[in-house]
Amino acid sequence: SALTIAYLSMEFGLSESLPIYSGGLGILAGEVLKTASDLGVPVVGVGLLYQQGYFRQVINSEGNQIEYNPYNDPGQLPVLPVRDNERQWVHVNVQFPGRVVKLRVWEAKIGRVKLYLLDSNTPANGPADQCITAELYGGGNEMRLQQEIVLGIGGWKLLGSLGINAQVCHLNEGHAALAVIERARMFAQEANLPFEVALEATKAGNVFTTHTPVAAGFDRFTPSLVNQYLKGYAERLDIGIEGLLDLGRENPGDKSEPLNMAYLAVRGSGVVNAVSRLH
Repeated sequence: SALTIAYLSMEFGLSESLPIYSGGLGILAGEVLKTASDLGVPVVGVGLLYQQGYFRQVINSEGNQIEYNPYNDPGQLPVLPVRDNERQWVHVNVQFPGRVVKLRVWEAKIGRVKLYLLDSNTPANGPADQCITAELYGGGNEMRLQQEIVLGIGGWKLLGSLGINAQVCHLNEGHAALAVIERARMFAQEANLPFEVALEATKAGNVFTTHTPVAAGFDRFTPSLVNQYLKGYAERLDIGIEGLLDLGRENPGDKSEPLNMAYLAVRGSGVVNAVSRLH
């Protein structure tokens, strides 16, 4: 089949009319999609649709910053629901502890390129889960892990449900690192292979771009938090939770070390690059 490149990012800066970005990471992702459209490169973007964009800054008469969080009403945004052949709205399901989270699928067109956005703000979910995609980089570490499960695992599942067979999976920063795990899991299932073999086989098709490769730039999740959210998932991979954690550790086997999304992305990718020569 024709080459397709999936480009996964936590934020996309395309236009002020779609406020789902905060800074350079998103602007770069937006430029990648616009350039792909201009050059006719077969890229599909995958991200999250936040109920609140990044805050708007207003300076008051005393010179202090006031933050406003405008609510993104999808009806007012340049996005449309993705429909299946029966004209039903496409949803993606992701397994969370003791429950399934339903994600709605939206589409934005950037010239010739499509950007698919997932959001959890549907009555099918409980109130807390509706807020997973409430705001970009919002909440604490737990919400961040929830968002990264939605982006990585949900994002890769989404491509499958739309019948998009992406040969290249491009991670814009480590937030989407779980996509390489989900990709290997699905390949292991299809080809009836052990997970480790499937990961090695799919690795060549994964690209990881890091923006600021310093310790402070990467998300880390404690073993207990990862265990809470991904234990059942890891057991289905046949590597168990320690096996999954070790893929994201500097020192595999150190049970106290957190899961570092950058290590996970590096270990699962055939090509790793940065956005500046300095890095």
